[in-house]
Amino acid sequence: MRNLYKSILLGSLTVLTIGSNTALAGNEDRIAANGANQLLINPWARSSGLAHSNMASVTGTEATFLNVAGLAFVDKTELNFTHTRYLATSGVSLNAIGFGQRVGETSVLGISVMTTSFGDIDRTTTNQPDGTAGTYNLQYGNFALSYARAFSNSIYAGITTRVTTEGLSNARATGISFDAGIRYVTGKKEHIKFGIALKNVGGKMQFNGDGLSQVTTLDGKEFTLAVRSQDFEMPSTLNIGFSYDYYLGEEADSTGTEIKSMHRITGSGSFLSNSFGKDQFNIGAEYAFKEMFMLRAGLVYEEDLFDDSENKNIITGPTFGGTVAVPITKNGGTFDIDYSYRLTRSLGGIHSIGARINL
Repeated sequence: MRNLYKSILLGSLTVLTIGSNTALAGNEDRIAANGANQLLINPWARSSGLAHSNMASVTGTEATFLNVAGLAFVDKTELNFTHTRYLATSGVSLNAIGFGQRVGETSVLGISVMTTSFGDIDRTTTNQPDGTAGTYNLQYGNFALSYARAFSNSIYAGITTRVTTEGLSNARATGISFDAGIRYVTGKKEHIKFGIALKNVGGKMQFNGDGLSQVTTLDGKEFTLAVRSQDFEMPSTLNIGFSYDYYLGEEADSTGTEIKSMHRITGSGSFLSNSFGKDQFNIGAEYAFKEMFMLRAGLVYEEDLFDDSENKNIITGPTFGGTVAVPITKNGGTFDIDYSYRLTRSLGGIHSIGARINL
């Protein structure tokens, strides 16, 4: 049986690697050549505070963004909601809700939805270029259905199917993509974790709708001209990471069967290969006191990050966050409040605050 699980792990890694060679054939010269960039935005507060470095250790519904294999660690039921002020002074906001439910001893199903609000935008036309033609709203969002399974105490894997939509009321693009992830856990205390995830692999998207049509007059007759938009690819990524837990002040519970620690320090790191952007290295650290109070910080590094003349990314790299977990049931259920802040060069940074119920 153990050899079977190893074969599953090796086979899955081979599939992900082969898929990554196809999906990640781009380079920095392809920056901005893709669409659906909403798929690159982490809508969850806890992992944002670690600069996404915890892809090998992320658990619950947040795992549907970084590494879906972590969804397998939902105990019974989890409900998560996060609100993000993206570039705070820009007026852009994100809302994400996730639900995870264990459906057997080894399997968990998850649903997650993310929506983006850009506020009211002035409408301009050829005859009214100053924006006096009213307002309109952009509609961006995605819906994901995930499945994760524990194959053993060491091997976990999952897959996500995601529907992405963006556009206006009269012009819209919709696409379907897939994520796949694996986690390997080892060590006497299961404190060493490795993960690999392939994300946003799918077909091309293309805008369609009446908004791409234009009414014109020729020889006194009115015609409707249909404009075809160029299709575009999704931002496929390959993410590889690790994490290490260090425990202090360990003690047994009243039954002597479960060991708990007073303090936990976790270091994590990951490498992100982006098919339409620069490669990124993410590092993070988290301190937890009795798993009730947590502080975290991280850094997203890419080439020319600290060179203002070369770096075109508004996000500067450092991230911070914290969590308060309040016990609500005798069997370990908690109500959590998460917060994270990501520094930006302007527009007030990125603030995320979330609430989570674990049962």
